[in-house]
Amino acid sequence: MTDPIVIVPYDSRWPRAYEEERRRLERALVGADVVIEHVGSTAVPGLGGKPILDVMVGVSSLARVEARIPTLEESGYHYVPEYEASLPERRYFRKPHHRPRTHHLHCVRLGGPFWLRHLAFRDRLRADPELAKAYFELKLRLASEHAGNRSAYTEAKSPFIESVLAEADGAARTGSRRSCCGPLRGTEL
Repeated sequence: MTDPIVIVPYDSRWPRAYEEERRRLERALVGADVVIEHVGSTAVPGLGGKPILDVMVGVSSLARVEARIPTLEESGYHYVPEYEASLPERRYFRKPHHRPRTHHLHCVRLGGPFWLRHLAFRDRLRADPELAKAYFELKLRLASEHAGNRSAYTEAKSPFIESVLAEADGAARTGSRRSCCGPLRGTEL
């Protein structure tokens, strides 16, 4: 049996919970030269979502994170290498080991496509509360339609996410900045 997909309204405690986790991660990753960002729905004021903090760690080399796997596991994270076949540019961890989860940790190359896509999507939603509201309403509907099927839920969000990233990419090109957003390849935003 699969767990239901739970979507909740925005919780004003999420930013503080992220800051606490960021400090824990800084201690666990000391010397790894990382940049830590709050991503996902919990990073967008007013946007509801699954009550799981998504934290993205940018590193110059994934080897720096791989060397810290035991330390991250001591900090309560469970390393999940199974997804590397479809997302080889990411090292993924979750906390705690069993559901319900409270944290997802995405370790990626700083400035790489995964990094840029997630920041572009987050920043676009932060800049447009109406767009964030539309995304929340979509997530509520899809969670109901795909109850218990996380893959279908994630896939069903893709057209919305792709349209937001295409808009962000167009704005970047118009502003003479480099393109930020390639194909999603199954990334859950």
